[in-house]
Amino acid sequence: MSAAALAFPAATARLIASFRLVRSWLARVPLSLIQLAMRISMGMVFFNSGLLKLHSWQFAVKLFEDEYKVPLLDPEVAARLAAFNELTFPPFLILGLATRIATLPLLGMVAVIQIFVYPSAWVEQLLWASVLVFLLTRGPGTISLDHLIERYLIGFAAPRSAQEV
Repeated sequence: MSAAALAFPAATARLIASFRLVRSWLARVPLSLIQLAMRISMGMVFFNSGLLKLHSWQFAVKLFEDEYKVPLLDPEVAARLAAFNELTFPPFLILGLATRIATLPLLGMVAVIQIFVYPSAWVEQLLWASVLVFLLTRGPGTISLDHLIERYLIGFAAPRSAQEV
């Protein structure tokens, strides 16, 4: 057997061992850190949008009149509802306080944006919805006020999956 033929299985074995090592390192990243990053990123996307509406109110209403055109709602009402949702629920999301409840109006906004405003922007809306649905179904993680309240004030330790360790 040639030296090259012998080297190939050894190189493959080293590559597989390296892959397993990296995979085990990545598996040690606490899910709660990823959930925190999800909460902050989604919260800031919506909160910054709300601040922009607040700082340029007339422009925001004009956008709802000319570009967004949400059906059945007066542009002023639609702008107020959007600003309210974008300024109220993201801080809850970021803090991890009533996280699952806070995701619901934001998911509603994502649905309205997808269906009525920018249907061609489905990739972005799918990303936002996926993060929000993950937080809705899995919760905010251990780095959250929800976790502290459940654990220390209510005395209830939420069951943790093996992925959250």
